[in-house]
Amino acid sequence: MLTYFRRPVSRHFYFMSFSISPASRLQSVEEYYFSTKLKQIAALRAAGIPVINLGIGSPDLAPATETIEALTASAANPANHAYQGYQGIPALREAFAAFYAKHYGVTVDPASEILPLIGSKEGIMHIAMAYLEAGDVTLIPNPGYPTYQAACSLAGATVQAYELTEANGWLPDLDALEKQDLSRVKIIWVNYPHMPTGAKADVPFFTKLRDFAIRHSILLVNDNPYSFILNDNPMSMLAVPGMKDVAIELNSLSKSHNMAGWRIGAAFGRAELLGPVLKFKSNMDSGMFLPLQEAAVKALSADAHWFARQNEIYLSRQKKVFELLDLLDCVYDSAQTGMFVWARVPASVESGYALSDQVLDENAVFITPGGIFGTQGNGYVRISLCAKEEVFQTAIDRIKTQSNGI
Repeated sequence: MLTYFRRPVSRHFYFMSFSISPASRLQSVEEYYFSTKLKQIAALRAAGIPVINLGIGSPDLAPATETIEALTASAANPANHAYQGYQGIPALREAFAAFYAKHYGVTVDPASEILPLIGSKEGIMHIAMAYLEAGDVTLIPNPGYPTYQAACSLAGATVQAYELTEANGWLPDLDALEKQDLSRVKIIWVNYPHMPTGAKADVPFFTKLRDFAIRHSILLVNDNPYSFILNDNPMSMLAVPGMKDVAIELNSLSKSHNMAGWRIGAAFGRAELLGPVLKFKSNMDSGMFLPLQEAAVKALSADAHWFARQNEIYLSRQKKVFELLDLLDCVYDSAQTGMFVWARVPASVESGYALSDQVLDENAVFITPGGIFGTQGNGYVRISLCAKEEVFQTAIDRIKTQSNGI
């Protein structure tokens, strides 16, 4: 309903005020947790409290020098600023194919089985919109990345969470899922190496998951941006024979190559499965900036030494986080992977939310409550490795002295 009023401000001009209701689909989602939390942190800092933010996984390390040089050289070419195709330049798709062959032992056809994306997060939305509608059911992990639920809800599907537990290694209990009514399930989302827990999956699990998807005609989507961080054996789900028949994998340069703000990712899978995603995507954007694509080609040529150097830094930071968590009496798996540390809060603390609030109030240090990733995360917290060692040391010192930094 529109409501108008007029107030003369001159002979010819009038103010018009109206209210309009947003689309009902937005009732199925909330503002992203970190969006609201960043506002709170900004307000505290404005009040003179120097909050240390250890919550968000935004890489603070730089991409390779060669990657930046490739970007600037391409951007300096006046011919490189036009609209681009929706499937990316052939060189980028070929670079992704070479990357998958070299690091994962997976063969993908650059002409038909790779769809470059403006960040893999858009791929989640595109897949949901391409395949889901009212009446469909989609399975998402609990705990898991909140965007899975948001994208599927916006697409009109019914979202059904499957529980992950520490006792089961943070892997889904497929035998328990098999006992449920799966007749309307169209997509199951997985994310290994897993965020937020850092758990890994192996070939036997992925093989069982493939068979599960085949039996129930369910599209399997693996979100795989963390496989190169603190992980000695990076793996693609597509390495499992027959997996491409039922699966799409998302990957990204955001975490592995320190290019989060560049928004470069890709979907990998059989041409028939990627076709609907491309159809939706082609109505949403006008292609990726060519200099970004050419820089990504250079980034994808990185060898094992690049990842080893990054992991030396992350490993040193991880040790600092373990020290911080020991002060808080939290319990963690020292073998977890990825750019976060997931830890169970002590029994004396009500929840991860309570511990997060306590550390923020008493020490001006923000750590993420695990409950934002689902109810199965309520007893946990997550700390990002995306800060310099001296920042972690300052946080440790504050907790030791119960200081808020003022």
